[in-house]
Amino acid sequence: MTKKDLLNRLSGPEWSDFEVKEAKDQLPKNIWETVSAFSNTNGGWIILGVKEIKRKGISIYEIQGISNPEKLEQDFIGTLRSRKFNTVISPKVENFCIDGKVVLAFYIPESPIKPIFYNSPQNTFVRYGSGDQRVNDYEFGVMHREQEFGRKSEKTVSNTSIDDIYPNSLDSYRNTLRHDNATHSYSNLSDEDFCKKIGILSPNGEVTVGGLFMFGKRDSINKLTYNFWIDYIEIPGTSISDAERRYSFRLQEQENIWESYNVIIQRLRNYVDNPYSPRPDGFAPDDESRLYCLREALVNLCAHSDYFDAAHPTIRVFNNHISFQNPGAFNFDIEKIKEHPIISKPRNPNILKFFRLAKLSENAGYGIEKILNWTKLTGKEVKFKSYQSVSEVIFHLPVKNGGVNGGVSGGVNGTVNGTVNGTVNGTVKLTERDLRILDFIKENPAASRQMISSNTGIALRTLARYMAKLQKANIIERIGSDKSGSWKVKV
Repeated sequence: MTKKDLLNRLSGPEWSDFEVKEAKDQLPKNIWETVSAFSNTNGGWIILGVKEIKRKGISIYEIQGISNPEKLEQDFIGTLRSRKFNTVISPKVENFCIDGKVVLAFYIPESPIKPIFYNSPQNTFVRYGSGDQRVNDYEFGVMHREQEFGRKSEKTVSNTSIDDIYPNSLDSYRNTLRHDNATHSYSNLSDEDFCKKIGILSPNGEVTVGGLFMFGKRDSINKLTYNFWIDYIEIPGTSISDAERRYSFRLQEQENIWESYNVIIQRLRNYVDNPYSPRPDGFAPDDESRLYCLREALVNLCAHSDYFDAAHPTIRVFNNHISFQNPGAFNFDIEKIKEHPIISKPRNPNILKFFRLAKLSENAGYGIEKILNWTKLTGKEVKFKSYQSVSEVIFHLPVKNGGVNGGVSGGVNGTVNGTVNGTVNGTVKLTERDLRILDFIKENPAASRQMISSNTGIALRTLARYMAKLQKANIIERIGSDKSGSWKVKV
């Protein structure tokens, strides 16, 4: 950071990677919360010697300077290298003189090892907007799992073998590869040798985590994680709250990722214009259609999801947009995605490799670019959202035949026990937030309030009001104690 950069920042709002603190002659007590938050999120600058003054909701920054910069710098760095934090943190330090006043700037890098906390795990913070927030138990667990980012899927599952692979999935996948290149050296291998060659099995014959999720039998997957499911829903409306019924189609649970992918991609065909090819999946090798963009997002979801999370990946198809939402935050800066779209950091790299071998995904780094091609083809925006434990890609659909896309009819009736058009028994009006809460706790009845908050994006205080309303209306019921009980959706 240069002096000019600092002055430019001080003339604008306080950003997610920039925080000022007064600190005249001593380090402020809440500085360690910010260190933890920056370390656990995307890094950021802490500026000492600047006072924030709020006037009518607008922040104005006044440079006050610090009286003993050498001591404060040594105290700060010394603490970051002491046992106060659970690992050593090495900041970058800048010293500025502005109008005769000294300002210290410390850059706290994002830590490759998380969670970062001070004194105890209860003091673990993350950065939301321009504020530091203490993580809940669910988010703390997510951080621990993130240490396996990019490695977990290639580990082996003990006491497994090729018998844990679903034969129909393996046959279907191999036929897809043969169609593209019948003379490929893999074509004549036995099933077991083929699986070892591409990483479904390890050299000793045990199934890899990614291989099991991609091609395994459902019963075998459930032994590894209890909540495996890619949830695909078609909703006849522009949002959950204005839908004429809760859904018109919901995909039944499939054996594995490969089976889910093949059903979902054919359902998505109904929502976009796309050419047809004699390939088994209906894609031409040089396909540049809208479906190609959606396919890349679907593959991205499959390769990026945290399958050990309490939530599961979900595709929601509305009349005017399609949302791909999955557990696990993006491992890149979504604010810079359009400037630098060539990014390849999958959570499950071998799952992505399986798709690429079948020519169902772009080569490393170009998938995001193909997703963004949606705007050129339709004139509609693609939005990327990422939270601490959830990421989302939203495709806005173009208008068809003078109106909004109607989507696909059929499937199951989404009305449940008198819940029609967002009302219950004709008396209680359900908002979009209500329906998000109901959807989540129906699939996760043992979820804590913190977990519900993290996965629905509803703040804890707001969530408490909504759940109290739902309980009073006898729509949900708490069974058992607050600590070990569960939720029951009664409609």
